Amino acid sequence: VQLQASGGGLVQAGESLRLSCAASGSILHVNGWAWYRQGPGQQRLWIASITSGGATNYADSVEGRFTISRGNAKNTGYLQMNDLKPDDTAVYYCKAMVVRLGRPAVYYWGQGTLVTVSS
Repeated sequence: VQLQASGGGLVQAGESLRLSCAASGSILHVNGWAWYRQGPGQQRLWIASITSGGATNYADSVEGRFTISRGNAKNTGYLQMNDLKPDDTAVYYCKAMVVRLGRPAVYYWGQGTLVTVSS
């Protein structure tokens, strides 16, 4: 199983980015998705999650600006980031609860994608 995150880049404050995370391999389905980020010199922090039923939760720092969702293919997760601020600069990581045939659900991490927001 592999998670491939993409969509990061350099933007100016106030602009938007959409991150994607695609799961591949011998997967039955993905139960839930989450996004974390790690700023320079900081620990990795949770920022958003979505359950298999579509319930979402957000960290206060991104509430109202970021939207987590899952694709129709169900093996892709997204993070729409609007009104980006310099404090949002970080490496963003996706995490997925992956279900494989005959095995318990396991969390996998993507490799991270860098988002840089200039003022």
